[in-house]
This record gives sequence, C-alpha cells and structure tokens, in this order.
Amino acid sequence: MFKRILISIGSALAMHAVQAAEPVILVFGDSLSAGYGIAAEQAWPKLLEKELARQGKKFRVVNASVSGETTAGGLTRFPASLKQHQPQWVILALGANDGLRGLPVAGIKNNLATMISQAQKSGAKVHLIGMQMPPNYGASYTQQFAAVYPALAKQYQLSLSPFLLAPIIDQDRYFQADQLHPTASAQALLLKYIQQQFKP
Repeated sequence: MFKRILISIGSALAMHAVQAAEPVILVFGDSLSAGYGIAAEQAWPKLLEKELARQGKKFRVVNASVSGETTAGGLTRFPASLKQHQPQWVILALGANDGLRGLPVAGIKNNLATMISQAQKSGAKVHLIGMQMPPNYGASYTQQFAAVYPALAKQYQLSLSPFLLAPIIDQDRYFQADQLHPTASAQALLLKYIQQQFKP
C-alpha cells in the first residue's frame, strides 16, 4: 500500500515537472474564448494547443477565460493568473462585454493597457485579439471602440488579430441560437484567423 502511494506521488511529481517545463500560453478572455455553449475540448484555445503539438511545438495552453467577463473584472483576476501560470505568451481577448454594455471606451482602453503592461513586466509576450460592436451602437461609439485595439497594439508593439469574429460574422450558421456565440464548427475558423498573426 505504502509503495503504491509513493509510486503515485512520484508519477504526479513527474507529470508536474513535465508541465512546468512546457512554456505556457495563457488565454485570457470572455465567453467567446471560454467556449460558451460548447464542450471545452471544442473551443479554439484547446484546438490551438492541439495544433501547436501537431507542429511539434510543445506549449501548454491554459484557458483562463470567463463568460461575462469585462476588462475591469479581468483586471482584478489578471495578476493572480500571471503569478500562477507564469506564461510565456498571453492572448488577451477582452472588451466584448464592455462594448455590449456601452461602457466608456477610455476605461476599456486603460484596463487593457494595464493588463498588457503587467504581462510584459512579467516577461510574457502579448497577442491582442480585438472586437467590434454592431452598428446600432452608433457610429461614434463603434469607431472609437474598434480603434482601441490597433492603438494598443501599436503602442505596446503587439501582434494583433483585429476582430475575432471576422471569419464568421456574415455567416449565421456559425453562430448559436443567441446569434452571439460561435458554434463548435466555427472554432477551427477562429483559430485559423488567430494563427495568421499569432506565431509563437
């Protein structure tokens, strides 16, 4: 019995050592990255890990995305996630819920900028994923909102995917019944789009 326990502990420690040796990609977003309405294994962050492995790149992808998250909420969680996972890369994909609530663009930009700065100070590289708002939010707001992401990418010298939903936005079949969240079949398209700019 005692021998089995020692073997079990040894296996767990070995597994932890292997995981610790693999560089981490931390995906930090909202429901669009959390895989809302589909299985976690089907969401694009998990597909990213599988695709990198297929390419012979040994990364561990940690999906710390939370459905309903705003940039303010993300900012409160972010330092602990950085400390816990010590990522080599951070994929930051927040802002959609702020925009849907019509929150001030300046606050959204400041929150994202703070997280980017924190990530870079920790030694992580950042890939930023942008979002856009539908036209019914008014031309002024939608333009200001969309401009946040390229401005931050330029300021902090980040790689950028300008609009996560770009490859599917005009195809209803790739959205769930709420017409907000991508289906499982859309995830590979989202990943392909992200990988055009994100090359770890």
